[in-house]
Amino acid sequence: MIEAIQNHRSVRKFKPDAVTDDLLNEILFAGSRASTTGNMQVYSIIVTQNEELKKKLWEIHFKQNMVLEAPVILTFNADFNRFSIWCNLRKAQPGYDNFLSFITACTDALLASQNIALEAENSGLGICYLGTTTYNADKIIDVLHLPKGVVPVTTMVIGYPAEIPELTDRLPMDAIIHRELYQDYTSVNIDKIYAEREDSEMTRQLLKINNKESLAQIFTDNRYTKKDNVFFSKKYLEVIEKQGFMNNK
Repeated sequence: MIEAIQNHRSVRKFKPDAVTDDLLNEILFAGSRASTTGNMQVYSIIVTQNEELKKKLWEIHFKQNMVLEAPVILTFNADFNRFSIWCNLRKAQPGYDNFLSFITACTDALLASQNIALEAENSGLGICYLGTTTYNADKIIDVLHLPKGVVPVTTMVIGYPAEIPELTDRLPMDAIIHRELYQDYTSVNIDKIYAEREDSEMTRQLLKINNKESLAQIFTDNRYTKKDNVFFSKKYLEVIEKQGFMNNK
């Protein structure tokens, strides 16, 4: 498993080979064994293999072809619906229509998703997370018939890789690890932390293609702009409220 962790790659091209039911069930079982708040398991996973549904999800996920190519699509949801129904049937009053409960369910869903990612990669499959899930959560809710109390958090495509991409770089450990207390960053620290990434050939190519002065500008001006972040934030908050997670009185 440690080899699978250290060699993680985001795979975006897949062979048409099917993932057997036995293997898929093993991978999903690994997800069910993830850590969970109070052993509530307040998440759900929608397994999509139907071609018509995959095409609808492809549209939602900005027409990324890996959604059509991968034999399995998993949509991970923050889900207090099942748990609340159980509470009501057992004469217990659920109080999970609030933002904290949404975060709790998100955490459960993401922990399960990473267990599944690791088990899939350890079994020779490739995976890729789709960040577009939160952008169009409202459309996913419609397509997958998600009731109140259920919100899509992330999506993963799974299949046999058609290509093995190079390992992507990671920041040095000093960038993310703080011993005992948080140590804020100085300009000297920042220069050191980002030196290798900023000096890479890939960065030089990106700067030329995008006509930018720095790699940071590619993130702020092209990839993850304030305008888009604000737009999709408002949209996702509306989804969270509509699905019943914003009663904070």
